[in-house]
Amino acid sequence: MNDVGWIALSLTGRIGNKTMQALLNYFDGSTSAILEADTKELRQVTGVGPKIAQSIAALDLKQVESALKQWQRMGVHILTLRDDAYPQQLKTLDDAPPTLFVRGEITHIEKSVAIVGTRSPSHEARNFAQNLSTYLVERGYTIISGLALGIDSAAHFGAILHPEGRTGAVLGCGVLNIYPPEHKRLAETITLQGFTVCEVNPESTTSPASLVARNRIITGLSDGVIVIETAVDGGAMYAARFATQQNRPVYTIDSAASGNQALIAAGAVVLSKDFGQLPF
Repeated sequence: MNDVGWIALSLTGRIGNKTMQALLNYFDGSTSAILEADTKELRQVTGVGPKIAQSIAALDLKQVESALKQWQRMGVHILTLRDDAYPQQLKTLDDAPPTLFVRGEITHIEKSVAIVGTRSPSHEARNFAQNLSTYLVERGYTIISGLALGIDSAAHFGAILHPEGRTGAVLGCGVLNIYPPEHKRLAETITLQGFTVCEVNPESTTSPASLVARNRIITGLSDGVIVIETAVDGGAMYAARFATQQNRPVYTIDSAASGNQALIAAGAVVLSKDFGQLPF
């Protein structure tokens, strides 16, 4: 049975794991006590300012409970950090999402690799990503990426081309409101051979902040991160930074792309283009 109070708190958009834990520590682990507190008492908690306190006070549990039932009817599974089925890889992170909304099967990820990169890759990079993905799923790996155009979609396609290939798409939008819209069919296929997952309201649209934040989940779910091709200011560089913070190894290929060269200079492992030196 889901803790509606917990989920309601995590859906405010202002409460991450650190603030959630601070609230739970202050209120003896009780989400009910958090929700019953007035704004003055809430502001006694480290990290809780007036906006967060007001967001908590404004929560409507009946509305959240109704939404949960609707989402579950539409095939969304809800996991909180307190659940045994919550991915163990993410539980170790300081900024683990308090709640995950999942379509498909996210449990039992034994081996996983993130493959990420630019939305406008070269033909060579796109093919490399897809072929590498297929190569890895044949060896039992789950491919994690972000469902974006370009390298992400190539990585997902490479996985689902194999009849037993598993892949997971971490979204910066709701799992019931797929972005980009042209990947709705791809997302449906992924749920059959893996999962789609988000930390935001399952019906929400995307935002720059959520697109950046989802990178820590992509890397957190992975044993290693491969950046295929990116500019130095590209979104995939966020994934590389999160991977480094999480002590996940970062790999790239030697190309003229400015991001690749920056990663190599920072110590990323360079992969052979014929997969001959893959560490997996």
